[in-house]
Amino acid sequence: FPDHVRWHMIGHLQRNKVKKVAPVARLIHTVDSLRLVEELQSYAVKRDTDIDVLVQVNCSGEEQKHGCPVAACHAMCEQIDLTGNLRVRGLMTMAANTPDEDEVRSTFRRCAELFEEISTTGLGDGRFNILSMGMSGDFELAIEQGANVVRVGSAIFGSHLPADEVDQP
Repeated sequence: FPDHVRWHMIGHLQRNKVKKVAPVARLIHTVDSLRLVEELQSYAVKRDTDIDVLVQVNCSGEEQKHGCPVAACHAMCEQIDLTGNLRVRGLMTMAANTPDEDEVRSTFRRCAELFEEISTTGLGDGRFNILSMGMSGDFELAIEQGANVVRVGSAIFGSHLPADEVDQP
C-alpha cells in the first residue's frame, strides 16, 4: 500500500485475522476482548512495532453487538496500557439501529461520559483522545455528544447489497 494511505480497521476483528490486518491498519477501532488484546500484543512484540487501538464498548447493551461491557471498559483500557506495544487511543461505540433519537443520544452520551472519565486518569500518556461514535444515519447525534471521529462510509459509497443482489439490475 502507498505510504500516504492510512487505513483504519472498523469492523469486528477476529483473532485469526490479526496477521493480515495489523501490518496495514493505522488504527484498529474494534478491540473488544482481552483475548484479542493478547493476540495483537503477541503480533506487535514479534515484529517490534506499536499498534494503536480503540476499545469498542457496547454502550447500547444489545446482545448481538460486539464490544466490551461498559463496566469492564476502564479495566480493559488499563490492561491495554500495560501491554507495552499497544496504545489505547480512545473508545468506539455504535448506537442501536432505531429511529428513537433519545435512545441513540443516550447511548452516545454514555460512551462520552466513559471517555471523559478515562481521559482524566492519564491513561495512554496523553494519547487517549479519540471518541469514535456514529455512522451515516446518526453521525449528527454522535457529534452533538462529543464524537471526534465518525464512520460515514455508506453515505459516501452507498450501502452494500447482499451477495445475491449484486448482479441484479
